Amino acid sequence: MALAQAKIDLTEARLSRLEMPAGSSWAAEARQGAAARLRASGLPTRRDEYWKFTDPATLTAAEPPQAAIFEARDEAPLYDGIDRLKLVFVDGVFDAAASDDLTLEGVEIDLLADALAKDIHWAKDLYGVLETRGQDPVARPLAALNTAYATNGIVLRATGKVSKPINLIYLHNDVASDAILHHLVKIEEGAEVTVLESGPAAARFNKCMEIEVADGGTFHHVRAQGRDHERRAVTHMFSRISSGSTFKSFTLTANGVLTRNENIIEIVGDDAVAHVAGAALGDGARGAFHHDDTVFITHDAERCESRQVFKKVLRNRAEGVFQGKILVRQGAQKTDGYQISQALLLDEDSSFQAKPELEIYADDVICSHGSTTGAIDEDGLFYLRSRGVPEDKATDLLVLAFLAEAIEEIEDERLREDILLRLQQWLERRRG
Repeated sequence: MALAQAKIDLTEARLSRLEMPAGSSWAAEARQGAAARLRASGLPTRRDEYWKFTDPATLTAAEPPQAAIFEARDEAPLYDGIDRLKLVFVDGVFDAAASDDLTLEGVEIDLLADALAKDIHWAKDLYGVLETRGQDPVARPLAALNTAYATNGIVLRATGKVSKPINLIYLHNDVASDAILHHLVKIEEGAEVTVLESGPAAARFNKCMEIEVADGGTFHHVRAQGRDHERRAVTHMFSRISSGSTFKSFTLTANGVLTRNENIIEIVGDDAVAHVAGAALGDGARGAFHHDDTVFITHDAERCESRQVFKKVLRNRAEGVFQGKILVRQGAQKTDGYQISQALLLDEDSSFQAKPELEIYADDVICSHGSTTGAIDEDGLFYLRSRGVPEDKATDLLVLAFLAEAIEEIEDERLREDILLRLQQWLERRRG
């Protein structure tokens, strides 16, 4: 089907502001293939099925909207008490001076530009490969744009159990920055790594991460987005999970005009585990808040487990979206798939849209999904207030209790406590 002229014009206007980076012949081929996919589908509009709840106009415009710099006064950096390897990006550009040395036992780390410039590099078998697979059955043109034009990112190969987390820190210093980052993560058989992400990154941010977990490998991921009030971001995580491997990802989002997080997971080996979770705090009082989680998990192996747990707390005209799908292919027997999306609306002006889906072609499975939207628990609020807890603090306690199921998906207790403490601090500042 031919693209509408409006889509063609939108796509070409965006591409006219970009220049395809130089690199090796295989990298150039991957980039050109991504650009062809992008032109074939066109950039998304509100008319596209997977964008009907979220307006992508500011993500696709040729010029990025400006975003004021957010000053987090008297707030220690996230994960500050945890020994970690720090890799810093400022408005999407790697800052070597602010980063730690790339050497760490059990892992090989390169910069994306360096890896893509080499004629022989393991990145050849991963760059754009999972993104391409993730375009079917749903087109993801902003991910294709990323593969075609990303110049910065980290290329990481875990060969053993990495002794400490690797923290990708994103700083936003330019009100008009338009960052495109692409990370590759390859986890060899039996290896284990934890990747942390933190910070707002840019006025407009487009990020892709492609993750391949070999047999018996383990990938842990904890991400904190924000707290810039005016930022806009679209992110994609494309993952392929092999036999006996574990994939766990958690995202905390606070503030921001527009955030769209897509997570596309393909389980291809027996006895694998894939969990993805998120907690969002949205307050539209500062202009706007729109948060969209879109997840697609494909089961293509036996005896595998997947979990989707997403919680959103919304107030002052904030908007939340969840689109989650579990696809169980023929032969993927003994699948255990669970999906829950819930929103807590703290007023009558906020809204939550949910589209949970199951598509099952195997007959011996346990799969469930559910979605709820509700107000604060009045009985719980009365109980706390009757014991002398002020209403605003009682509300915060109930908010934390509501988010607990998602936060519990963080396996590392240190990281879980750090995220919980940061949530408590943010809620207290809001009261102040």
